Amino acid sequence: MTDVAMAAVAGPAESLGKRIVDIGLALGLLVFLAPLMIVTALAVKTTSPGPILFRQQRAGLHGQTFRILKFRTMTVTEDGDTIRQATRGDQRVTPVGALLRRASIDELPQLINVLRGEMSLVGPRPHALAHDRYYGALISDYAARYRTKPGLTGLAQVMGARGETQTTEDMRRRIEFDNRYIDEWRLLGDLKILVLTAVLVPFQKAY
Repeated sequence: MTDVAMAAVAGPAESLGKRIVDIGLALGLLVFLAPLMIVTALAVKTTSPGPILFRQQRAGLHGQTFRILKFRTMTVTEDGDTIRQATRGDQRVTPVGALLRRASIDELPQLINVLRGEMSLVGPRPHALAHDRYYGALISDYAARYRTKPGLTGLAQVMGARGETQTTEDMRRRIEFDNRYIDEWRLLGDLKILVLTAVLVPFQKAY
């Protein structure tokens, strides 16, 4: 399988193009967003005890694990067999963390994951390993999302299938979008998703 591994849709040239776009945009965004990220790091550090960055194991391409990076938004840093999903009004979310999560600013450190080659700018959002195991046993095509690298954003996110999954059907809908993205992938589609993410996601009410 190729690095992108999107069925027979992506050839070697398109796969290389996706990686070039990832590196170029990730570097540019890191430079452009550096002031915001510095202010965010200071806000996290000075308003609640704990590390600035939250690291948690996630599954990437072919199910290989890596540690995802986020700005810490909660009072806990769970990374084990049992992980409780954040919910609306969750008391574990700090006041600063609530603002970061609402605008998805907490996800910006994943630009480093993109540069490392562990993630792409666009792809299925990676879940905690405990949630992978749980939903993988309930949704037959769940593991098909491992055909490509996970993304900082994706089709599911711009379609509103993001945030808390209160029911298995919520997750099933997200997985359907993830697999549709992989099956129908085009580089132009990635660029469209990136634009829609910037325009729509900060204003969405995630389920």
